[in-house]
Amino acid sequence: MSTHSSIEWTDVTWNPVTGCTKISHGCKHCYAERMANRLREMGLEKYREGFSINVHESALNDPLKWKQPRFVFVNSMSDLFHKSVPAEFIERVFDVMGRAPQHRFQVLTKRPSRVAQMGGKLNWAPNVWLGVSIESERWLGRLATLKGTAARVKFLSLEPLLGPLPNMELDGIDWVIVGGESGPGARPMEANWVRDIRDQCESNDVPFFFKQWGGVFKKRTGRTLDNREWNQMPRVMQ
Repeated sequence: MSTHSSIEWTDVTWNPVTGCTKISHGCKHCYAERMANRLREMGLEKYREGFSINVHESALNDPLKWKQPRFVFVNSMSDLFHKSVPAEFIERVFDVMGRAPQHRFQVLTKRPSRVAQMGGKLNWAPNVWLGVSIESERWLGRLATLKGTAARVKFLSLEPLLGPLPNMELDGIDWVIVGGESGPGARPMEANWVRDIRDQCESNDVPFFFKQWGGVFKKRTGRTLDNREWNQMPRVMQ
């Protein structure tokens, strides 16, 4: 089943895969890991193994049942392109997304190299968006790999933003999301990092979405930058 989401840039989450492992320093305080362990303690069958990687056949066809168009964040509790997710299952996820053209599917990964490895095996329907997470300059290589994929809409999730990202090459990028880390142990994000990214987006005519300042109590810090909210979305929607 779908889960209505409080994430500002989507409507629902869909998790045919759950569980992951840490790959870079942005994963240190993973919200999905905390949530999975909490759901295990609550006795939810889907999370009986906590944050171990599992595929869920029972969830695979859920989007085909939804008539009302939705933004769908794919695998908010995992990374679809983790090496432990069978390639055959990834292909089936893409097949489902292609058969639900009323929705826009937002696939986000820290492992775009596996996307590239799978090449032409994936059905890149126009309603399937692909994004990569980049938390600092160290991981800007993910941007270059993203550009080489066949996704029709490509986006960046710069969250948790842990350092400046100057001089990004944003040609071919349709959307940029920025957000600070939230929850226990949240690392701070500097305002000048955010403003620089916004200015890069404006210079390159790329829609900019500011999700949150973050912190231990993210509701207190809010999501306004320079006295306004930034809720721009990809122009493909028009």
